[in-house]
Amino acid sequence: METNYRETLQADFDAFDISEELGFILEEPLTHLPDYYQVWLDLANNLTHLIESRKLRDLVHKMPVLSPHLLSNHRELRLAHLALGFISMGYVWQEGQHEPAQILPKALAWPYWLISRRLGLPPILTYADSVLANWKLKDPTGDMEIGNMDLIFSFPGGESCKGFFLVSLLVEMAASSGLKGALEVMHAIKISDLIGIQKGLIKVTQSLKKMKETFQLMHSHVEPNAFHGTFRIFVSGWRDNPMLPRGLLYEGVSNEPILLSGGSAAQSSAIQCFDALLCIQHEGETGAFLTRMRDYMPPAHRHLIETLSVCPSLRDFIMTCSSSDLCQGYNSCVSALVDLRSYHLNTVAKYVIVPGNRARSMGCPLRGVGTALNTTGTGGSNLMVFLKSVRNTTQKALILERPTTSRET
Repeated sequence: METNYRETLQADFDAFDISEELGFILEEPLTHLPDYYQVWLDLANNLTHLIESRKLRDLVHKMPVLSPHLLSNHRELRLAHLALGFISMGYVWQEGQHEPAQILPKALAWPYWLISRRLGLPPILTYADSVLANWKLKDPTGDMEIGNMDLIFSFPGGESCKGFFLVSLLVEMAASSGLKGALEVMHAIKISDLIGIQKGLIKVTQSLKKMKETFQLMHSHVEPNAFHGTFRIFVSGWRDNPMLPRGLLYEGVSNEPILLSGGSAAQSSAIQCFDALLCIQHEGETGAFLTRMRDYMPPAHRHLIETLSVCPSLRDFIMTCSSSDLCQGYNSCVSALVDLRSYHLNTVAKYVIVPGNRARSMGCPLRGVGTALNTTGTGGSNLMVFLKSVRNTTQKALILERPTTSRET
C-alpha cells in the first residue's frame, strides 16, 4: 500500500515537473551554455553595469543572430530563456520610463521567440524565469537559505533586487509541502478517504503559514525606494502598460507589436494550485487575468492547475459528508490563504503605493517608473483592486455553517 502511494506521488511529481523538496523551483539551474552562446551570457552577466552606463543597447545592436539549435536539453533552454529575458528587459527599459524601446532587435527577438516556443513560454521575462530558474548556491554543499544564495542574473537595484527575487524563491520553496498535500487530497477524494484528505489539508495549511512567515523576509532584504524607484521598471511588460501602450515589435518575428505582461506573483503556479484545490473561483476581470497568467507558466505546472480544477469538488465533498473535522481542516486552509493574501496586500502598499505617492510629490528618479505604474502591477493589473478582489473571494470560500457530525461519531 505504502509502495503504491509513493509510486503514485512520484508519477505526479514527474508528470507535473515538481520537486518534492523544491516544488515548482527548477532544480540545479545551469549557469553556462555552449561557447556558441557566450555573447548572451557576457551581456546578461554584466547587465547592471551595461544598463547604468547606457551601453547595453549599442552592444545588442552589434550582436549576431544566433540559432538556438545547439541548446539540447530543458535546463539549457531555461538558462537561455532567462538570459535573453534579462537582456530584453534591460534593452527596453535602459533609458527609463520616458524612452522605452519600441522594437526588440532581431538578434534578441528571433532566438528568444524560437526558444520560447520550445519551452511553451512567452518571449518575455516571466516569474518562472526570474524567480524559479534564477538562483545558485554560494557553497554547493550548504543549505538553501538566503545567506548562501545568489542570483544568476540581476538588474540595477543592488541588494534589493537580489532580496526580492530570492525571498520570492524561498516563498515558493515553502509551498513545496503544500503541493504534495494538494496531490494527496486530489487522490484521497477520488476514493472518499477522509483521513487522507485531512492529512493533505493539514500539509497545505502548514505550507501556507510557512509561505507567509518566509514572505516577511522581504522587509529586511528589500528597500522600498530602491524597489520602486530603480528596480521595478525592469520587470514591467508591454501589455496594459501606459509606457508602451501599443506593445513591443519583435523584429523578424511579427510585423505588428506584441502585447505581453511582465512577471508578477499572479504567475505563481503554487498559489493558483491552492485556489484550484480549495475551489476558490475568481470571477470577472480578476478571474480572466489569473487565467491569462497561466500562459506565462511552464506547461507542466499549468497542467497541474487544470487537473486540480477538474477534480471532484473538495468543498462540495466536505459539505456533503458532514464531517466537522474536514470542515475545520478546509477552513484552516482557506484562512491561511486569506492571511497570506492580506499580508501580500499590505506589503504591496509599502513597496509600491507609498513610494509611488512620494515620488509623485517629490519628482521621480530618471529610471523609476514614476507615476506610470503607481496603481498598476507589473503584470498589468489594477494593483490594489486586484489584490483586494482575490483576498475577498478567498474569504468567501469559508464554510460558515460547520457540519455537526465528527469523523469519530
